[in-house]
Amino acid sequence: MSDLLQRFTQAQADVVSLAERPDNATLLKLYAWYKQASEGDVHGEAPGMFDLVAKKKYQAWEALKGMDADTAMQSYIDEVERLLNEE
Repeated sequence: MSDLLQRFTQAQADVVSLAERPDNATLLKLYAWYKQASEGDVHGEAPGMFDLVAKKKYQAWEALKGMDADTAMQSYIDEVERLLNEE
């Protein structure tokens, strides 16, 4: 396992153990970076307009279209480290 992948996996574990739940905007960023890193560009149909949470998640992920997995992983890691340093 590469060093980046190990740090990404550790960041996933660390984010669950945060003392405080991040705000919704931060959670959306983390979600989008995670999906881009693990699945690549957004796929599937966009959720309907009445499923607001799913729509926001889809849009956040879609905004990262074209970002490579390594960049998404590093962005996720950097955000989790920032959150950990705020505790």
